[in-house]
Amino acid sequence: MIVGVPRESYPGERRVAMVPSVIPGLLKAGFEVVVEAGAGTEAGYPDAEYTSKGARVLPNRAEVFQAAEIVLQVLCHGSNDKTGKDDLPLLRTGQVLIGFLRPLGALETIQDIASRGVTSFSVELMPRTTRAQSMDVLSSMGTICGYKAVILAANTLPRLLPMLTTAAGTITPGRVLVIGAGVAGLQAIATARRLGAVTSAYDLRPAAKEQVQSLGARFVELPIEAEDAQDARGYARAQDESFYQRQRELLGKVIAESDAVITAAVIPGKKSPVLVTADMVARMAPGSVIVDLAAERGGNCELTRAGEDVVEHGVTIIGEFNLASSVPYHASQMYARNLSAFLLHLVRDGQVQLNLTDEIIRDTLLTWDGAIVNARIREFFALPAAEGTT
Repeated sequence: MIVGVPRESYPGERRVAMVPSVIPGLLKAGFEVVVEAGAGTEAGYPDAEYTSKGARVLPNRAEVFQAAEIVLQVLCHGSNDKTGKDDLPLLRTGQVLIGFLRPLGALETIQDIASRGVTSFSVELMPRTTRAQSMDVLSSMGTICGYKAVILAANTLPRLLPMLTTAAGTITPGRVLVIGAGVAGLQAIATARRLGAVTSAYDLRPAAKEQVQSLGARFVELPIEAEDAQDARGYARAQDESFYQRQRELLGKVIAESDAVITAAVIPGKKSPVLVTADMVARMAPGSVIVDLAAERGGNCELTRAGEDVVEHGVTIIGEFNLASSVPYHASQMYARNLSAFLLHLVRDGQVQLNLTDEIIRDTLLTWDGAIVNARIREFFALPAAEGTT
């Protein structure tokens, strides 16, 4: 079974789907690995490292797709809205494609992949269970984004985060508020605490309180209660507008007292809820910073502009997304380990095992035999249930 790793083509994407350190384990399991020349260069993995671990480096993209029975990418067509479509002619019937496919994005892109006869697996759909923990790409990338968000905030703030006692007197610590205590939010909390900030966090899920406090942060409790705060997969559920209105009213005072606010409230497949209004931004002290990790899906801050840094009312609002790509060495390492674990689970004795009683395979399988077969995705796009859907 030949695994192919093409170079990422999305503008500015520096990650690579496979790093040299995981290749020996795949070779031992009976895989062959081919890598496009230069695929890992921007992440800090030169071609020589791949060849030294037993991979073959091929000179161009077309050769990788032609040789590979399984193609591994970070941003596949669907999540790559700039150049992803160029890969469609390179895909063939029966080939396996694994990577970020943005299954809750546009139906057309999923249909494009299905029409090529590709068996595709979307890493975004990986169940958050103990068995799948080693394959959980979203948690890996969320960890990096949470870390990097605090670093960006600290770099932008005109003040220090830790309390310092100096000959010039004592410097009071900075105050960081994290909204949304999922994987990214929890890492942001941990990073802010390590940098010495007085850290608070809010999440509409009551279960998050213990996790926040275990990291040494204060949990902001609001006298409102969300209905069905999280779904079966552990993600926050969208609430009605009256809930968000009341939430904004109560959060306003906490936000006004914060030097840096990290927002990480994302609802899968939906526009991000607006939690920080323009009025709330205006009440923050000049020089304050908001890092909006939900920028790509509309943003948790009303004034966020996706992909841009803007200054409003003296407050810097950072709307950068794809933050994991800004730490490509370790982001690629984590991603490759997740994909390697998935490959070893999916392929046995040189054959792809489409065992639909296995929730890991069932939940991630997106297209097969020319059709969209994932039941959750069919339901999301209001497609009729199809025989054999997963």
